[in-house]
Amino acid sequence: MRIIDLIKMGLRNLFRRKARTILTVVGVVIGTVSIVVMISVGIGMNKSFEASVLENGSMTVIDVQANSWEWDEENGSSVTKQTLNPQVVENLKAIEHVKSVTPVFYADAQFFSGKYQSWSSIMVMDMDCYKEFGYPALEDGTYPSKENSADTLFFGSESINDFYDWSSNHYSTKTIDLDRDKITLKFTTYQPKGKKEFEYKIVNRKRIAAPESGYSEASWNVFMDIDMYRDLYTKYSKTLKGEDRKKALESLESYQAIRINVDNMNNVTAVQDAIEALGFKSTSDMEYIEPMQKTAKMLEMILGAIGAVAMLVSAINIANTMIMSIYERTREIGIMKVLGCKVGDIRKLFLFEAGMIGLIGGLIGIGLSYAASWALNKYGAEIIGAIMSGGYSSEAAAAASVIPLWLPLFGAAFAMAVGIVSGFIPALKATKISAIEAMKTSE
Repeated sequence: MRIIDLIKMGLRNLFRRKARTILTVVGVVIGTVSIVVMISVGIGMNKSFEASVLENGSMTVIDVQANSWEWDEENGSSVTKQTLNPQVVENLKAIEHVKSVTPVFYADAQFFSGKYQSWSSIMVMDMDCYKEFGYPALEDGTYPSKENSADTLFFGSESINDFYDWSSNHYSTKTIDLDRDKITLKFTTYQPKGKKEFEYKIVNRKRIAAPESGYSEASWNVFMDIDMYRDLYTKYSKTLKGEDRKKALESLESYQAIRINVDNMNNVTAVQDAIEALGFKSTSDMEYIEPMQKTAKMLEMILGAIGAVAMLVSAINIANTMIMSIYERTREIGIMKVLGCKVGDIRKLFLFEAGMIGLIGGLIGIGLSYAASWALNKYGAEIIGAIMSGGYSSEAAAAASVIPLWLPLFGAAFAMAVGIVSGFIPALKATKISAIEAMKTSE
């Protein structure tokens, strides 16, 4: 039998009993919608977990702090002192999958512009690594680097707001114009009276662009290159006396933190293990997202299993429909055998019919799945997002239901496969019908 004849005969048989075919297809539609929507909700939850972490920083960044805080349920919080120096930086750079490493200092500073003043934190780092850690570019679209940061301070989008005039009755505020206003810097640490305070006039300053939504670490900080900081802090230390000067200079010999960027988020855990092998404790956002991902995967499997139950019911329905079709078409099968039709062609005919029921139901189910996903995202995203974020809404909340390209393809293929598998036993049963006995059967 030619393949085109087999297809025509199979379709004709399906449309001959429209009501039964439609009811069977409806069962497959329900099963497909259940699987696709359930899995899409699981994927949406996983994306929501990732979005909540990305809202606060990059998932490829690892921090090693000089004071590493830990929480123990029995003993409470504890701190581990870690000495971070240039040799440690070189050791960390040698770890596989490490993309970039920068030492970090944190300095509290006071900024003055005429009678207005403000306080801000200065984040000191190797500015060649600025872009690698996912910080926003400057307002002109470029990134800070060694070439353009020798004597430049880079102000976060929010750090130049709310300069206060404390001498005014109502503490009037001002937003600084980096292109016009004069700004000076003082380190907010103790300086002896009677000696001129260290003051640095900031000539070169640039503004970091505001993120597209929300805020980032760069929004509130002022950034400075590490070489510039060493030079300024050395000059500042000369205004101190005795033990204070010694402590200030010694503070430049070890870092307050080291920040590491890994080439891929999947390698973060391995790099953290390597850092621990060197004797240092580290932290990363992956420590928080990995349990979330495991939870999301488990929920995805549970939701998929619930959908699979609906598909199992539709598989039984397909098998039942095909067996009934065989009993009704026993004489037809006998005639086909008498006319010399191959046993394999009879089996293919019934498998084709079962597969078509699965495929048609799967395609309709995929269309309805997109509609259900849209409805979930429009009317249920806030509720699901609140559940995933612990009861509060997140600006970075992902969609409640996410259908990637592979999911509808999988849904259609799975529905068709279910149909073929469900029709295998009935098709095998059809090939074993005796031609002589079949001819004796009346319509």
